[in-house]
Amino acid sequence: MNWRYQQTALLLCTFAFMATMAARLAISPLVPAITDDFAVSNAALGTALSLMWATYALTQFPSGIFGDRFGERRVILVALGLTAIASLLLAVSPSYEFFVLFTIVLGVGAGLHYTVATTYLTKQFANTGRAIGLHIAGGPVAGLVAPIAATLIAVRYGWRAGVLLGFFVAAPIFVLFAWRIRPTEPDRPEQPMRERAELGAMVELLSRPSIAYTTLLSFLCAFVWQATASFLPTFFAEGQGLSPAIASALFSLYFVVHGLTQPLMGGLSDRIGRDSAAIVTMSAGIVGYGLLVVAGSLPQFVAGVLFIGLAMSWGAPIQSRFMDLLGASERGTGFGLVRTAYMTTGATGSVVVGILADLYGWDVSFTLLAGIMILGLGILVANRLFRLGL
Repeated sequence: MNWRYQQTALLLCTFAFMATMAARLAISPLVPAITDDFAVSNAALGTALSLMWATYALTQFPSGIFGDRFGERRVILVALGLTAIASLLLAVSPSYEFFVLFTIVLGVGAGLHYTVATTYLTKQFANTGRAIGLHIAGGPVAGLVAPIAATLIAVRYGWRAGVLLGFFVAAPIFVLFAWRIRPTEPDRPEQPMRERAELGAMVELLSRPSIAYTTLLSFLCAFVWQATASFLPTFFAEGQGLSPAIASALFSLYFVVHGLTQPLMGGLSDRIGRDSAAIVTMSAGIVGYGLLVVAGSLPQFVAGVLFIGLAMSWGAPIQSRFMDLLGASERGTGFGLVRTAYMTTGATGSVVVGILADLYGWDVSFTLLAGIMILGLGILVANRLFRLGL
């Protein structure tokens, strides 16, 4: 594979991730309008979002198996196609129950992309941290554009038109990916997929001390990420009394910083080590979420958002850590398995924060996120201080 095609592959994988993320994030700034339309609580909609993210997480493991069996290109195209279809279905949801069902379909479609794309890019690039960081940056780019675009569309045409944004992003990228990316050879075309899902092998992998340690860190970070992606605009609009436009702008600023710092943190982890880079992100999270809770002015909110944007760039160093630990033959299925493990549990962030916000207010719910960042930093520091070798 020549250099130019490598860059094309990285760019289009990043665009594909951007499309699947845009479809999911278009929902977040529309939460107040959707809850009003369906007459449901924040906790109810938080449950729908948690189910979407949980389904997304559960799909990571079979995604890796599908990639090994059918090749990465096919799986990514299916992911983009399902994402576009699910966005259409969400836009025509006749009731809350159907809305929940279609968020699950969106979770399945979006969930098929990331594991196979990351495995594919790991095969192509020696600087794994940098490549993964650039790929992850597709999500923050979506976060920059999707909330503002969805909000502007919804103000004029209603939330259903805002949700439809996911279709108009995913459909053209599906066409572009099908046109420019060559067919990929599957790694295990003849092996029955059930053999890749044997319980004993899964338990063995997840119980390795270094994998369990990294999965725990990932769970804590994913919990915070899910809650932030689901409710940060609502935290500003309902909890702090800011206008929907300002709330969406701050949400987009969060993703700008998130996108800029992902490749930087990935490159930093290539140079100073995965855990050292992760310590930087956890420390930034403590400062950022703490600022959001105590802030009383727009400049303070902006400062808090800058820190949490850096904090949520944990994926580049920690996911690179997984790739360092997994052998070449187990990266597809193995990375999918650990992604499913930490993202399924981390998806509870949406419903937990939604419930806390209903019962005790937004300051309490976001204080929890600061506390989780403190716990993550403590685990990283303990591993170094006590030389646990995890």
